[in-house]
Amino acid sequence: MQKRVKFDFEIQFTNGGNLTGEDFRLDIAGDDISDADLLEYIIADLRLLMVGPAKILNKEIIAEAHKRKPIEGTGQQNRLIDLSHTIEDGLVTYKGLPAPIICDYLSREKSRQLYEEGTEFQIGRIEMVTNTGTYLDCPFHRFENGKDLSETGLEAFTDLEGIVIRVPYTETLSITKAHVQSYEVRNRAVLIHTGWDQFWNTANYYENHPFLTSEAADYLRDCGVKLVGIDSHNIDDTRGKSRPVHTTLLGASILIVEHLCNLSSLPDDRFTFSAIPPKFKGVGTFPVRAMAKLY
Repeated sequence: MQKRVKFDFEIQFTNGGNLTGEDFRLDIAGDDISDADLLEYIIADLRLLMVGPAKILNKEIIAEAHKRKPIEGTGQQNRLIDLSHTIEDGLVTYKGLPAPIICDYLSREKSRQLYEEGTEFQIGRIEMVTNTGTYLDCPFHRFENGKDLSETGLEAFTDLEGIVIRVPYTETLSITKAHVQSYEVRNRAVLIHTGWDQFWNTANYYENHPFLTSEAADYLRDCGVKLVGIDSHNIDDTRGKSRPVHTTLLGASILIVEHLCNLSSLPDDRFTFSAIPPKFKGVGTFPVRAMAKLY
């Protein structure tokens, strides 16, 4: 059964004036639509500018045949894809490294002793190594004189043109130069989708994982990529003690993001990638909220 939404709206403009509508009806793709998505659609469809406070009133979902292309949700949340794992107390990201301790420094219960009735706060305390969750590596992680997080500019990890190269772990664990050729990679964030993130937080995640070969890293460096990410335990083959991919990429100031997830939700291109860490001095690796913005 096709659904439509019936509603009223009130829109005020920041430079004065207002616009109201009563008993509007629009087609929707599913069984419901949020007020925020509905407002975004109206504002875009009517090409309104200088929009201030706005609200939907008397919204009702009705069963009625569609009259035009249905709304599927136009809000920002439909264009942003989270590519980060959740960090929680006791999570093991890298076998042999300590898990994070996440607890209260000031609990809500204790805060009630400090503030007036009805006012309470929580202040958290986190103890962890920097290689926790989905994290970014910058040159200082590998090289003593390389740039640390505080010296790495925002342009290195923010709103980079992205591309996904798909190399399923079921086909191969070794991602070679041949796998990354024939793509437009210059000045892009290259994200390697292997599907290994399905083993996250299990014993299988840490062993025999997908990795880039040194030849693939050389090729990406020579092509002038901005950043390389992977949804695996490590971008290098950890069965040995050398780390040629880290050495090659970080040596060329090409950042690395490991332990990505949800790359299956991305198109092959037409998105930007961001993975922004705090501005720490003397730190070469730190967790990020990696994300893609579709366009």
